[in-house]
Amino acid sequence: MKHCLVVDDSSVIRKVARRILEQNGFEITEAENGQEAFERCQQNMPELVLLDWEMPVMGAMEFMSAIKHSTDANKRPIIFYCTTENDPVDIANALAGGANDFILKPFDRAAIETKLMDCGLV
Repeated sequence: MKHCLVVDDSSVIRKVARRILEQNGFEITEAENGQEAFERCQQNMPELVLLDWEMPVMGAMEFMSAIKHSTDANKRPIIFYCTTENDPVDIANALAGGANDFILKPFDRAAIETKLMDCGLV
């Protein structure tokens, strides 16, 4: 079974993402911030990370940098960063920082499933 780490400080967002991803065959682990997510990745690297852009403790850019510097390129997860802002600068920074793609919040099943298909995960 594929594994996805859902990282968001909102329990509602984590719950919605969990439901959609489980219905697409993923086992889900959750984290409330980037530091917790990084620790989870060190224990069990997922195939996919759904990553909130702004979080307490460690943000998305710091998380992606930590993953990049601690993991071989062929073992890194696919990262979809999730944001409420459609800011081209933030999108470019996230993609340059290690995100594979982005999803605008609030997201729905179709948005996530399209991204999963684009990356060959479903």
